[in-house]
Amino acid sequence: MPMFIIERNFAEEIELDPNNEVILKINEDVGVKWLYSFLSLDKKKTYCLYETPNAEAVYEAARRANVPADTVIEVDSPVGPAMVPA
Repeated sequence: MPMFIIERNFAEEIELDPNNEVILKINEDVGVKWLYSFLSLDKKKTYCLYETPNAEAVYEAARRANVPADTVIEVDSPVGPAMVPA
């Protein structure tokens, strides 16, 4: 399934709640799967990785949850040092 990184900018500091039932239900209804997020040091920006069929589903989930989706970028498979054969 395609993966997308979503940048979200907030006016105030936020706290991530990985068990937010409303957002989890919206994601399920729209067909997006939240994998993980990073919170900026000033707690006003998040970078989230999602699996979803398309960018439109990300925007729909954000609209329903009343959260920003300022930048949505489709990304390829992760790459890192642990993935290099010894």
